[in-house]
Amino acid sequence: MVFGLSFLILIYAVIPWSDFGITWWPTLGWWFGELSALFMVSAIIIGLIAGYKDQELVSNFVDGAKDFITPALIIAVARGITVIMHNGLITDTVLHSLEGVVAGRTSAGFAGLMYIVNLPLAFLIPSSSGHAALAMPILAPLADFAKVPRSIVVTAYQSASGTINLFAPTSVIIMGALAVARVGYDRWLRFVWLFLIIVAVVCFALVAIGALVVAQ
Repeated sequence: MVFGLSFLILIYAVIPWSDFGITWWPTLGWWFGELSALFMVSAIIIGLIAGYKDQELVSNFVDGAKDFITPALIIAVARGITVIMHNGLITDTVLHSLEGVVAGRTSAGFAGLMYIVNLPLAFLIPSSSGHAALAMPILAPLADFAKVPRSIVVTAYQSASGTINLFAPTSVIIMGALAVARVGYDRWLRFVWLFLIIVAVVCFALVAIGALVVAQ
């Protein structure tokens, strides 16, 4: 019950209720710091309810944390790759070279290319917010030349990011989850590759059709 209640509190605490016009319901605005404290307190309460003594509680807590040492290191390395690419202006070089690829296309062709262009960007920048912050200032204005709404660009970016983050080795979520579950990355790829191809084809087609419909 305490474990389930912790997740209910998590869901409530991260939702920006005031953005939905709900002012009588307080918005907590919690994020990683507060949520980490929430789960730590919940773990202590669960241990006390289970009748653990202080040393036993700490020992069990440490044993559980051991499983996350490897994912924590993987997350740090993945984040380091992103920082190096950004500070070394590698990402800017990639974006500049891709700008000429998507310019001067038809609406459907432009939308499809936007999806394809965002695939390598999503691979290089696994953070969806970082991907958007770096790519949108360049790619979104290109939609004006192709007479395509910028919402199509956003849809293409979001679709590509979601596709790549299902398997990218630079995705901290995938690599962390595989490490915790003790599933090899090669085994994961063999399991998911066909599904990824289907997802990519469907996303490409829907983005192109969406651009055609909006253009008409």
